[in-house]
Amino acid sequence: MIAQNSIEDLKTRLDVVDVVGSYVELKKAGVNYKAPCPFHDEKSPSFVVSPQKQIYHCFGCGSGGDSVKFVMEYEKLNYPEALEKLADSYNFTLSYTDNKHNKPRSQVMDKLQDWYSSLLVSKKTANDYVHERGIYESSIEKFGIGYAPDSNSTINYIKSQMFTMNESVEMGVVGHDSGRNFARFVERVTFPIHSANGSIVGFGGRTITGHQAKYVNSPETPFFNKSRLLYAYHHAKQALHKQGKIIVTEGYLDVIMLHQAGFDNAVATLGTALTPEHLPLLRKGNPRVIMAYDGDKAGRVAALKASRLLSASGFNGGVVIFEEGLDPADMVKNGAVEELANMFRNTKPFIEFVLDEVLSLYDLKDPKAKESCMQDGLSYLKTLSPLLQEEYKTYLASRLGGLGVSPSLLRITNNTDVNKNAILIQKNTHKDSFELSLIRTMIEKPHFISQILDVLDPSILTFHSHELSLVIGGKIDYPEIMAIIVDESIPILEDEDALKVELVTFLMKYYTREYKKVQLRVDISFEKKSFYIREFRGKIAKLKRGELVSFGN
Repeated sequence: MIAQNSIEDLKTRLDVVDVVGSYVELKKAGVNYKAPCPFHDEKSPSFVVSPQKQIYHCFGCGSGGDSVKFVMEYEKLNYPEALEKLADSYNFTLSYTDNKHNKPRSQVMDKLQDWYSSLLVSKKTANDYVHERGIYESSIEKFGIGYAPDSNSTINYIKSQMFTMNESVEMGVVGHDSGRNFARFVERVTFPIHSANGSIVGFGGRTITGHQAKYVNSPETPFFNKSRLLYAYHHAKQALHKQGKIIVTEGYLDVIMLHQAGFDNAVATLGTALTPEHLPLLRKGNPRVIMAYDGDKAGRVAALKASRLLSASGFNGGVVIFEEGLDPADMVKNGAVEELANMFRNTKPFIEFVLDEVLSLYDLKDPKAKESCMQDGLSYLKTLSPLLQEEYKTYLASRLGGLGVSPSLLRITNNTDVNKNAILIQKNTHKDSFELSLIRTMIEKPHFISQILDVLDPSILTFHSHELSLVIGGKIDYPEIMAIIVDESIPILEDEDALKVELVTFLMKYYTREYKKVQLRVDISFEKKSFYIREFRGKIAKLKRGELVSFGN
């Protein structure tokens, strides 16, 4: 079992915005963050993350909890598995009550990286390739460029360092097939790949012996998911936050050469197109995103896909396409640094790029093709906000155009289906502002609890008696209570005077109602009825004088 003190130490290091934000694209909303819920289908964001309370809650489906609970739900892990995954992400070593588990995460990646780096100088072919590409010694050191030899040499080195084949397979540096082990990287220039916090989680390798696969990456492991990682992000994150923009390229060498030329906010996807899973990482710091892609067919297709994704997700930025077979690495090597800077300053906005690419796919002299193009463009515009839809409807018409197409012909109709989330939310349609305020005050200011319970009981609340009972019982991890905690629209009563005024007003209404009800009762004796009337009159009189009255006396 994982030791409890170790669990608590790990939890103190976790930030719920960072943890959830590595899976879900969060947007600032006041003091909290919001997103569409990852646990049920919804159109309007009802998923809230509170950095102050270190919890998340969905007002639609009711899911909620802390960082560990989120990883459990999202990754479908049990509690110990979620703790171990988070510990790996934060480079934290857990302690276990049974000694067999008390070992740090395998250091095989770091040892291999040191070894690969040391071999680069001695392997002339690899060393020549790196320098021919224009990479300086300082960049070789900064990015840890190395060389992986033949498979047997790598296997023997791993064994000599006392690492097991099982842990090497788990970390993705060794493969196992048909009863034999083999190195994943053979006769390749190597590029270590880091997590956002700087831990080595994988490698990329470029062949120098004409292997059919020019580039390979580590396989998917518990630590390496290429759809969530960006090469060199750990180097670029300080610069991108400072500059407010990030350059996303297609390859390791592009990134290395751009950093070498001073564009130290450059990163690259890892042999994959930009995916929705990359967006949380790109969103951090809300930088302007510049997509720098090759001008060949594959590059333009990737740029189009990325631009659709980024524009629909509300990112600001644009696209740079490198024509004539050049790429950023080539331009840096050729000394065209100022030209590069101008290109990055004058990007084509995502929406315009998408529409222009769509238009280029059709023969606009053909009326039927023009109609198909228009529908394709409108389908894309539907993914944008209403304001942008209207703005770019005119742009689409003009580009279809000068061909007699009026913007009035371009009608954008969005689905009016009832939001599933709205149905879920309607479980409790009435919310009483005072009762919710009272409950949130008790959570935020527990020293008020005794004063409140002296004058009321959960049973006298009309709409939220259940929630008050949960808070009294200390059950603040229930979804109903988390919903109150993260709802910044519910006011907190800041001091005793404000609390007293609100309680007097609430109790006056309550006892006035009870007084009227008892007057109409015919199911009790005259003596008991008279007793209740005197009791309620006395309490109402005190409340009118601004005095609080005890409950049940």
